[in-house]
Amino acid sequence: MKKSIISIISIVSILISSFSVSAAEVPRESAPCNATKEAIIFVEICIGDILTEVQNGLGYADARAKSNRIFFNAWLNGQTNGYSYGELVDIANNAIWQYRDMHLRPDFYANNLEKVRVIIAPVIEDYQSSKITYAEAEFNARVKIYQSVNPNFNPDVEYMKDLFSRDIPSVDNSLFILARKLILESK
Repeated sequence: MKKSIISIISIVSILISSFSVSAAEVPRESAPCNATKEAIIFVEICIGDILTEVQNGLGYADARAKSNRIFFNAWLNGQTNGYSYGELVDIANNAIWQYRDMHLRPDFYANNLEKVRVIIAPVIEDYQSSKITYAEAEFNARVKIYQSVNPNFNPDVEYMKDLFSRDIPSVDNSLFILARKLILESK
């Protein structure tokens, strides 16, 4: 009994001392669709300081290695609050990727936010008025972005084709992240 109390106190003190107060948050638009708010907050608590380091220039592979080690150790010690190792790592890796991309290409994000806002304005309007669900808004935003590159893009036709026969326009994935951000902020 005494040994377990001491180990709990030591774990809590390690967790409190190892996380900074000004740690970066997990961007909600980077989280996988099946991630819960609680899991995202847990990831923020665990690796917020690593996300801050990434914002300041830490490389993607180094950040992933640090966060994977944290989650693996937490999983081995049964300290993941019931979340699976894979779920936590997916949330963390997406956040690390987005922060690293934003660090490497800040102009891209600054220059394209308003462009994406204009492209998906009708989708945001429908979502705000509750005409469509979040999943529909995300799908419709993706289609609008594709159609901004190729106006003839028709998802009903292209998605029905064989995987290798599809003619989907080449689009930077970060545009979809910006669209998700705008949709999430609109509610």
